[in-house]
Amino acid sequence: MERGGECVVLRRGPRPPLPKSTHDMVREARIQKVLGGHGVPVPEILAVCEDESLLGVPFYLMSRLDGTVVTDTIPAHLSPAEQRRATSEAVVDTLVALHGIDVTGGELATLGSPQGYLGRQVDRFRGLWEVNTTRGLPAVERISDWLGHNLPASQAASVVHGDYRMGNLMFAPQAPARVLAILDWEMATLGDPLADLSVTHWRIWGTSPPRTPKPAVLPPRSNSPRSPRYLTRRRPAERHQSRMGLDLTPLPWYQTLALWKAVIFCEAVYTRWQRGERPNDTVFGPSLETGVPRLLETAGQYAGLTVTTRR
Repeated sequence: MERGGECVVLRRGPRPPLPKSTHDMVREARIQKVLGGHGVPVPEILAVCEDESLLGVPFYLMSRLDGTVVTDTIPAHLSPAEQRRATSEAVVDTLVALHGIDVTGGELATLGSPQGYLGRQVDRFRGLWEVNTTRGLPAVERISDWLGHNLPASQAASVVHGDYRMGNLMFAPQAPARVLAILDWEMATLGDPLADLSVTHWRIWGTSPPRTPKPAVLPPRSNSPRSPRYLTRRRPAERHQSRMGLDLTPLPWYQTLALWKAVIFCEAVYTRWQRGERPNDTVFGPSLETGVPRLLETAGQYAGLTVTTRR
C-alpha cells in the first residue's frame, strides 16, 4: 500500500473463526522487532494495530523490501551455476546465524520455552489433525505414536522459525546471492534447531526417500528449484553441522516430524476445499485427496515404518 509516496506492506491474518494461537500478528510483529535488534534479516516493523474494529483482525505494517522470492522459477541473476550454489549456501548460513543467537537472556528468552518443545509439537499437531480432517487415515496416529515414543533429546536451544524454506526467504535483487529477509514468523518460538533443519533438508532441496510422491503434494510456492549446482542430499545438513556441531544421527526423526506436520497442514487445506471454502482452487485442493496419503507414506519411510494408505 502507498501513502504520501511511501510504500509499506500490511500483513494480517484471515477473518475469524481461527484455531487457537494461530495467525497471531501482534506476536509475529514483536518477534521480528526483537530479532531485528539481533541482526536477523527481517523487514522493519513500522506499526502494530490490535484494534479489530478496523479490519476485523489485528494487523501490522512493515517496510517494503526490493527483493526476490524464489518459488518455482529461478530468477536470471540467481541462475548461473555459481549463484545456484551461493543461493543454497546462503539459505543454510542464514539459518545457522539464526540458530547461533544466544536465547538464554533478555527479551529473546521470553519468546518461548525450549524445554519440552518436541513433545509439544507432537501433541499440538495431533490435536490439529483431529479438528482438520473428515476422513480416516490411521497412519497419522501411528506415526504420531512413533514420534511420541522416540523423542530425541534436544542438543541445543535456539530461535526456531517453524517454516524455514525457500518460499519464506527474500533474496537481494542482484547477485551475489544474499538473503535480504526471512519472512512469515507466525510459528516462530524457542526450541530445537534441528526441527528447522529438517524442513530445510527435504523441503528446499528435494531430498527424499527413493519413492518420492508424485505429483508434488505441496503448493508450487513451497517447491524449489531442483537444478544442478544446488546443495543436495545431506550437504545442507552437513554444512549446518560443521558450524553448529550438532549430531545428525537423529535427523530422520526430525524429518518424519516435518513431513507429518506437512500432512496435517495439507489436510486442513483439503478439508477447506471440500467444504467449498476455496472456490478458486481447482488444482491443489483436489490433488490432496491422494496427495496427503502419499506424503504420509513418505513420512513413514523416514520413520522406518511400512505405511499403507491407499485402498
